[in-house]
Amino acid sequence: MLLTPSDLQAIGLTLQVATLTTLILLVLGVPLAWWLARSTSAWSRAVGALVSMPLVLPPSVLGFYLLVAMGPN
Repeated sequence: MLLTPSDLQAIGLTLQVATLTTLILLVLGVPLAWWLARSTSAWSRAVGALVSMPLVLPPSVLGFYLLVAMGPN
């Protein structure tokens, strides 16, 4: 047998998490994208830069920034 019951359970959990994540990000992302496309305020430029950071910076750099920003001092 290629797939054991625990394999099928892991696949099912993965599909559930992926579906839930997709729905949440659709609810949050579509209105944000609409606002960013139509707004000309300074806030939209700042939010646009913040949203595009994961595309520009590797995860290790973002992790370092989080450590620096939220560190004890």
